[in-house]
This record gives sequence, structure tokens and C-alpha cells, in this order.
Amino acid sequence: MNVRSTDPETSRTGQRLDKWLWFARVVKTRPLAVRLIAAGKVRIDRQRIDKPSQTLRPGAVVTVSVNGRVRVLKVLSPGLRRGSPADALELYEDLTPRSADPALGAVAIQRNPGSGRPTKRARRDIERFKAGST
Repeated sequence: MNVRSTDPETSRTGQRLDKWLWFARVVKTRPLAVRLIAAGKVRIDRQRIDKPSQTLRPGAVVTVSVNGRVRVLKVLSPGLRRGSPADALELYEDLTPRSADPALGAVAIQRNPGSGRPTKRARRDIERFKAGST
């Protein structure tokens, strides 16, 4: 099912930012989208946005910091409804740099939150890694 808007009126006027984030499945609910925007974690074309009602038009580049990841998305079209994840991919083009996205294979030493202090051996490994990367 196609969830892209083919209505010329919607394409011309755009769509609310919070609604588009929800349609594109960047966040699970619209209230979460509103909180994300209010917290200043969303930018449109490098401009920080603090209004969920900001109009979003095709061609705009949206930068979102969510769940410890920064995603860069180019808006292809406004959505008609919240569809499946496959349908949501039709609404944007992912421009996130590969090195900035740990899910895409960036190599970094990370520890699980709440795993306690590192052991002496782990600390030495971390120090060796940091000394080699400078």
C-alpha cells in the first residue's frame, strides 16, 4: 500500500513535523514526537525547531537525535497515514553518515550501561585504544 501523498495540495503545503516523524516511524507516538521537538533534538535544514506544528515540505533535510543516535533524513513526501515500516521508507531517504551510525558497522569500544566499573585489564585495553587513535 502506498502511503505517499499524491494530493497536490498536501505536497504544496507540506505537513506538520510531529505528524511526519510519526508517519515515518522515527518515533512510536505523536506525543513522543512533540517531546522530542520540544527538547530541541530536531533540526530542519540545520535550523533547530521547537514547534511541533512546523511545516515540513519535500526536499527538506531533517536531523533527529533519538535513542542515542543521530539520523539525517531527506523528506521525499508527506504521508497520508502511518503504514508499515516498509511503507514508511518511501517517505524519506536516509542520509545518515555510515561512520556516525553504530548499527551500520562503525567500530567503537562501548560498554553496556549499568555493567559496573571496568576491570584493570579492560581499563588498560581502553587506554591502549585511546593512545593509538590520537
